[in-house]
Amino acid sequence: MGSPITSEQFIRLLDTRFKEVSENAWNELPSQKDSLYKAVSSDSAWEEYFSVGAVGDIPAHNGRINYLSQSPGYVTRIEPKEYSGGLIFERKFLDDKKYNVMNSQVASLTRAAQRTQEKFAVEPFAYAFSSAFNYMYSEEGVSLCSDSHTTKSGASTSTGFDNSGTSALSPTSLAAARLAMRRFRGDIGERIDTDPDLLIVPDSLYDTALEITQTASGLYSGEGTKNVQQGRFKVLSLRRLDDYDTNNWFLVDSRAMKEHLLWIDRIKPETKMTVDFDTFAVKWGTYFRCGNGFKDWRWVYGSNVS
Repeated sequence: MGSPITSEQFIRLLDTRFKEVSENAWNELPSQKDSLYKAVSSDSAWEEYFSVGAVGDIPAHNGRINYLSQSPGYVTRIEPKEYSGGLIFERKFLDDKKYNVMNSQVASLTRAAQRTQEKFAVEPFAYAFSSAFNYMYSEEGVSLCSDSHTTKSGASTSTGFDNSGTSALSPTSLAAARLAMRRFRGDIGERIDTDPDLLIVPDSLYDTALEITQTASGLYSGEGTKNVQQGRFKVLSLRRLDDYDTNNWFLVDSRAMKEHLLWIDRIKPETKMTVDFDTFAVKWGTYFRCGNGFKDWRWVYGSNVS
């Protein structure tokens, strides 16, 4: 538990010689959560998602209708966690301070809550190659980006079930990732429609991504040949990804991502203020519950670059 903020700690704020005091002058990174997730409201301790397999081809009619079978899919459970934090100010300090600093404590705690959630928001990409999930239980039990995806239908997974690679970002590796996504298969091994249209990169790869996707012709050559990747993908730089890895990158079907990548606000950030009766210390606090996860993996191809 933090100690109360006292006059002794911030004694210079009581000095009238100072004409201006600045609190937290640096801007936070902009929010990117809404561009990635489908927001889901919840009134339960957790939310479970269960998929049902696709229906196979229709057989020839032999005088009676043929009733087809379906295989069950995998269960996914997302369980939001609790978070809270607060500040305590000594009454004497609040009475004696000479500057209008630390008056906006609700705003400060709200910014801290937003920043905390933004860090959580990049975790599906930061840990895309790990099967250890922060909020989620996956019956399939493999990472978001993996070469070991499975199915309960009995269909072969030798092709169309691999959404991870190891190649550094380049025109060649991007083209290969796009082709791999367009060859994804559903749970019964049939081809599905994917439209990779978004390239997600850490800030360190942003210039490279723009160069690949916006150069009109002669990319890395002097022949002036047309660059077929120009305009094919939007580029999204997740600056917080640099805190985990500066080389990994992801190709995404943005429409499918917004359907299968979920953010649950069980309780949106709340702020409270109270006065301690025994000490007259003023307390500000914030509380929220949130979680994230994915229902399916077929919206993304990730490259885990060594």
